[in-house]
Amino acid sequence: MNKTEEMLKFIDASDYQKSDAYNIRSNGKLVDRKVSPYINIETKNDKNGINVYIKDDTKFGIVHIPVIITKSGLKDVVYNDFYIGKNANVIILAGCGIHNDLHKDSEHDGIHRFFLSENAKVKYVEKHYGEGKGSGKKTLNPVTEIYMKPNSSMTIDSSQFKGVDDTLRVTKAYLDNNTTLTINEKIFTNNSQNAKSEFLVELNGENASTKITSRSIATEDSYQEFKSNIIGNNKCYAHVSCDAIIKDNGKVLAIPEIFAKNVDANLIHEASIGKIAGDQLIKLMTLGLSKKEAEEAIIKGFLK
Repeated sequence: MNKTEEMLKFIDASDYQKSDAYNIRSNGKLVDRKVSPYINIETKNDKNGINVYIKDDTKFGIVHIPVIITKSGLKDVVYNDFYIGKNANVIILAGCGIHNDLHKDSEHDGIHRFFLSENAKVKYVEKHYGEGKGSGKKTLNPVTEIYMKPNSSMTIDSSQFKGVDDTLRVTKAYLDNNTTLTINEKIFTNNSQNAKSEFLVELNGENASTKITSRSIATEDSYQEFKSNIIGNNKCYAHVSCDAIIKDNGKVLAIPEIFAKNVDANLIHEASIGKIAGDQLIKLMTLGLSKKEAEEAIIKGFLK
């Protein structure tokens, strides 16, 4: 198994070749693609990236779009647009893995736009990972834009594992009537890594709702920053929760902003930042675990 195959299995553990459609990108180039009668993938003509079309009434469609970088010094930028048809139900599995053993910086910037038609339902899973013994940085900057028509829903599960030196994660969403957006973000940083997340959600439609949960762990000398800007322009509901654990010299900054522009906008923001609770450590250590093993078990459970 070569390095590309190893990293593919890490960020996309399922057997993508048995799925409905996939687009595999490695070191800035398309290496494999599959389409189906109800899921089409086309290469953009004007810039790097793809257009993914999900037909109306597609049920339980699955699309894989992983990106792998194993070449040091490569900066890869892609612009991917997803058009989700009416009443479609689809799972999109994305993510990027960077392996860098040399001194030049490697970077992937993915700009993804989602256009959900009425009654469409999307689950988007994104995993980011970096590895390699070189001094070159491994940088990932995902941008996600979401446009939701009435009665559509979308769930985003986003995870960043070890090895990503720098990341700026930007998510923007615009919700129409009776739409639901759920985002679950998990981030781990160590060494001197930096991770920043920014959310802008406009609840424009009546009964639009969003729930954003960010769980993060900053260890050693790493730094994390969480910003959220929720705007309620109608009768709507939003709940934003930022929960972080800091260890060693880790630092976490949470910047909440909620703006109610309608008397029936119900917007909530909660933030909690602190160290691993002592009673949790003691409980696990009484079972025979060392302090280090207990800390690792708590961290693993926190990011599940």
